Amino acid sequence: MIAIDSSVLIDLLGEDARADAAETSLRQALNHGPVVVCDVVVSEVVAGLGFGAELLDTLEEAGIRYSALESRSAVRAGEMQRRYKQRLKSEGRTPLSPRTVPDFLIGAHALLQCTALITRDAGFFRDYFKGLKIIVPQA
Repeated sequence: MIAIDSSVLIDLLGEDARADAAETSLRQALNHGPVVVCDVVVSEVVAGLGFGAELLDTLEEAGIRYSALESRSAVRAGEMQRRYKQRLKSEGRTPLSPRTVPDFLIGAHALLQCTALITRDAGFFRDYFKGLKIIVPQA
């Protein structure tokens, strides 16, 4: 099972300039097995694009399934968010756009419940979710 990140779905569904790369990555992933979204990704896409309940129908038509976040993934996300905050504090840094819990929930879901993650944010996920296979859409 391969998870897909919010940013890639927003590229695809929002008809962004990166939509072709997102579609190619999705098609390739679907050739290898199921592609899924978790609760957080659904919420972020609805918030970002204004889709409502029809989003789930659109995802289903595209071959993307829903995979609920398990409690062990929620715990891992919290642990990783805590490490992130501790790292920033020890380095005396304040990032311009800090990472929030949803980022960690998506990563933990992909790491513990899936085999890979399609995302444009490879650096973050590789840094905090060691061992997670990352698929980056290429133009």
